[in-house]
Amino acid sequence: MSGLEVSLGKLHLKNPIMPASGTFAEQMTNYIDINEIGAVIPKSITKSRRTGNPTPRICETKAGGMINSIGIQSEGLTYFKEKTIPFYANFSTPFIPSVSADSIEEFVEICEELGAIDEVDAIELNISCPNLKNNGLAFGMDPSISHELVSQVRKTTNKPLIPKLSPNVTSIVEIAKACEASGADILTVSNTFLAMSIDVHTRKPKISNVMGGYSGPAILPLVVRMVYQVYQATSLPIIGCGGVMNGEDAIELMLAGASAVQIGTASFIDPEAMITIRDEIEAYMKVHGIKDIQEIIGGVVVR
Repeated sequence: MSGLEVSLGKLHLKNPIMPASGTFAEQMTNYIDINEIGAVIPKSITKSRRTGNPTPRICETKAGGMINSIGIQSEGLTYFKEKTIPFYANFSTPFIPSVSADSIEEFVEICEELGAIDEVDAIELNISCPNLKNNGLAFGMDPSISHELVSQVRKTTNKPLIPKLSPNVTSIVEIAKACEASGADILTVSNTFLAMSIDVHTRKPKISNVMGGYSGPAILPLVVRMVYQVYQATSLPIIGCGGVMNGEDAIELMLAGASAVQIGTASFIDPEAMITIRDEIEAYMKVHGIKDIQEIIGGVVVR
């Protein structure tokens, strides 16, 4: 399936499919062969162990999606280095840790350690997490702070850096440009949308943290728009993330400008969704006589 190969700068993938951080765990290898997907990204890692938010953490919505507020549950960096990395080292698929931290200094510390590990192929920076030194405002909601964060991490490693942009901003392009200027190699566009759902019978929020991240098919048009905008405004490769449930959804993001696609909610419905979506992309290419997936990337025709 060489026609499915994509390059995101120095990062080379056998196909454009990978899990969205937080939607893939070691147990998933019981259902799919991760050697068959483009890359693997486990749940965001934090420096210290975290238990996450109290339950209920997830609820479905009538509009076609789900709200989650897991709270970056993590076993911590030491466990990740001793257990998680060796586990994924058994596979040929590129391994991309996702990093979450409370401060720029902590981001730097974690990324410096991960950057020294051969099995780490790239690092995704979850800049949607709250900056405790800036009154809890997410790093990725302020272009100057995003620029500083990526710049500081860039000094610690030559591994490809992938800021994961937040959609909860006035202009995602402004944040994307700040990340590009500070040394980012790839951009993930985007993360979940801040949302809330109320049980009308109990009058209580459906998740304990009141608000959470909205994902699922309903957000796809929003993500297509953001991928298109970022593709037009920057020269960095883009990983599209949000709302992809099938092969045509993935193609839509790629036509907008994504070179690769992350799958999240679809895998909760069907653990084999990533393999199915990969196969559907290949079938689409055969129907349309496309031999190289590069022909699709950014191929939208705007009148």
